[in-house]
Amino acid sequence: MTRSLRLFIVSLLAIAGTWILVGPALAHSEHEGTEAHEQVPFNDLTNDQPMVVDVVELSGLIDPVMVNMMADTLANVDPTKVLAVIFQVNSTGSVVSNADLYELVVRISEAKVPISFWVGPSGSRATGPMAQLAGLADDVGIAPGARLGALGPSILPEGWAETPFGLPLNTDLVTDTVGYDEAAERGIARQSPVLLAQLVGIDGFEVITDETVSPPTLEPVTHTRFHKLDVVSEFFHTVASPAVAYLLLLIGMGLLVFELFTAGVGVAGVLGAGCFLLSTYGLGVLPTRWWGLALLVVAFLGYAIDIQTGVPRAWTVIGTIALVLGSLFLFDGTPISWITLLFGIVGTAVAMSAGMPAMVRTRFSTPTIGREWMIGEMGEAVEALGPNGTVTVRDAVWRARTNRATPIPVGAPIRVVGIEGLWLEVEPEEGGARDHRERSKNTQ
Repeated sequence: MTRSLRLFIVSLLAIAGTWILVGPALAHSEHEGTEAHEQVPFNDLTNDQPMVVDVVELSGLIDPVMVNMMADTLANVDPTKVLAVIFQVNSTGSVVSNADLYELVVRISEAKVPISFWVGPSGSRATGPMAQLAGLADDVGIAPGARLGALGPSILPEGWAETPFGLPLNTDLVTDTVGYDEAAERGIARQSPVLLAQLVGIDGFEVITDETVSPPTLEPVTHTRFHKLDVVSEFFHTVASPAVAYLLLLIGMGLLVFELFTAGVGVAGVLGAGCFLLSTYGLGVLPTRWWGLALLVVAFLGYAIDIQTGVPRAWTVIGTIALVLGSLFLFDGTPISWITLLFGIVGTAVAMSAGMPAMVRTRFSTPTIGREWMIGEMGEAVEALGPNGTVTVRDAVWRARTNRATPIPVGAPIRVVGIEGLWLEVEPEEGGARDHRERSKNTQ
């Protein structure tokens, strides 16, 4: 029973960790493949036009992985083969230095081919440094339902000739965003409902009109190449997102605490160490507050202390408070979604305050490490039993219920008369069933 319970808990945590790591990458790959198929379905068209347009999808925070991909794309572009580069973006922040961002600014301004940004598809956002980079490009498009703006502090050095979108430094777009219609009205971006519309707006991009269908459709003649992060880069880009780094940290420390109360080094320990090490990469890339991280460590130490005693008490309360505060203030300027916070805080609190103590008690109830020796042992009521409560036996805290529902006050001596699952059956030292049986024998 114990082994099955342990394997079940570890399996659930392993599935959760695997989903956190692999899920976003698989979703990204599936979306990328679908997008490429939908946008350029006519690969058998004429090959007379050698020029191509490179489309690079960028999603998430601007981190070292994304910076390297953008820089490599701009550095390796061949103007004799590439007509233009389009960055398809959905990014709301950055975790790299202004020096790294300035390198991208220089590469965009000195690019040998036109650079275009498309904020799409619907629901995408380009804010902060990504919006500033888009504002320095040759062409910007936006999809319905997308938002552009909230430029934030300038990433440009003093004396730089251009400003994003040619707007003054005190523009309202420093804090506000615009949508599909307003962006077009203000001349900030052109309306591009789909990627093909963005491609058609590129000078030199050729299409033909298919009038055999109703309504007529545009078929691209100029070829399009789609670029995405490789598997390893996508993996580390995912790990460096706030939600994933946070959950990996909680899962890693939780599994290490789990392993602390099991014999030997098993799956939980290896998986926990792996999750913890991966989280350190994400925490190193993200703007992590050291005291927020310290609070999370204190939280798990507090939980571990009460897991040892077997009953949630003061340290569990301290740990939960530290968990909430550490989760809320772990990152500086990159907030975690409330769904992720709810999952992390509630899941950790329940697992550490209820699941782990139950697992520890179950482990000590196995035939290998039995508790039959406890029957007949004396102890003390930690809290009033009426009929359920808590007792101590040989300095260990246990859940208990009284025999025949006999109430027992706090501090009264008790005797263990039976074991039912994770609960001890106890009775008062005097006046219990055992004492009654002994008096009956003496009378006879």
